[in-house]
Amino acid sequence: MKNDPIESEQQKRLRAARRIVVKLGTGIVTGSDGQFNAERLEALARTIADLKKGGRQIVLVSSGAVGLGRWRLGLHRDRLNDLVMRQACAAVGQSLLMHEYEKLFQAHGIQLAQVLLTEGDFVDRTRYSNLRETMEALLKLGVLPIINENDTISTAELDYLNIRAGERIFSDNDRLAALVMSHVEADVLVLLTDVDGLMEFGPSGAKNATGTVIPLVEDLTPELKSLALGPSEGGRGGMLTKLDAAEIAMQSGGIAVIANGKKPGTLRRIFEGEPTGTVFLSKTRMAGKRRWIAYAAGVRGRVIVNAGARDALTEGKASLLASGVVGVEGEFDAAEVVSIVDAEGAEFARGISDYSCGDARGMIGNGSSGGRTNGRASVLVKRDNIVLLDRK
Repeated sequence: MKNDPIESEQQKRLRAARRIVVKLGTGIVTGSDGQFNAERLEALARTIADLKKGGRQIVLVSSGAVGLGRWRLGLHRDRLNDLVMRQACAAVGQSLLMHEYEKLFQAHGIQLAQVLLTEGDFVDRTRYSNLRETMEALLKLGVLPIINENDTISTAELDYLNIRAGERIFSDNDRLAALVMSHVEADVLVLLTDVDGLMEFGPSGAKNATGTVIPLVEDLTPELKSLALGPSEGGRGGMLTKLDAAEIAMQSGGIAVIANGKKPGTLRRIFEGEPTGTVFLSKTRMAGKRRWIAYAAGVRGRVIVNAGARDALTEGKASLLASGVVGVEGEFDAAEVVSIVDAEGAEFARGISDYSCGDARGMIGNGSSGGRTNGRASVLVKRDNIVLLDRK
């Protein structure tokens, strides 16, 4: 509790946190009528203003643009099943969302910056670095960045990525918030949603699961992930996406909190050290470049390796040699991230390839080089550019 003479580690770290990313789900931003929930957000704005006055830097990741756009256009919820219509709603709703935030934070003398991101801002290393510099400048100026996915244009980029990679970097604002948290090296990620946290007893498929909130998670096991429920009615995410986000936060050496943003004072209580929601705490930290490879970079292709190469890589002491590669799939250039899989197709690592897909194919199989360049074994992915993935 707040006045306990002995605080837990998570309470101490939450009190000491200087840089915080707060993500608001659609159900927090909008009410049951689909409109901006000014009453709830006014209270959150006051808390954010108080946190900033206390010397903390805040980044706000906000959903709600699509829902607000749908409300303004008078469309039925089913119309959002059409991707183009969803993008149109996002285009209309984004300006409405920022207008409401401007009114709220103007009362506290807080300047805002709108930051709309696409997957390319994370995939491309140069854009990734530029984003960091911009965010650092905004925070030093005392500005409150408000971040959302640029739904209006992200589909074209998604098509491009799907052709080359077959997967998305983020498909919801939970993961986006976690990537931002990792990118700006924030201390805490707070995911405010419409549930109290991760429930200890959540029967599979039960929408209104009852049970006890798990107060602290230090190891995100498959058993805990099995407690996750499906997507909420109003948003794209669900508890599983929040657990994925929490995992990224833990790998960043930070703290994640999943808590009920509909309950008054939740955000304030979190940073006053009161037990609130589920806290995810890790004592380990993955280096920034390795986090980019594991979570943020777009996977451009797959490299299939034999059992010997897999064993050598999983020991963490070897580079990936061309002699251990049995197949190359997809199209990628040198210096792009590839998925490293075993003969059964199970991904166990990712890494930055030193060669393009064409060169890599020429180095394996019956190529005249025999997997060697100038008499030496060719290194397809250097050890320092390989990240082993936890596939418990």
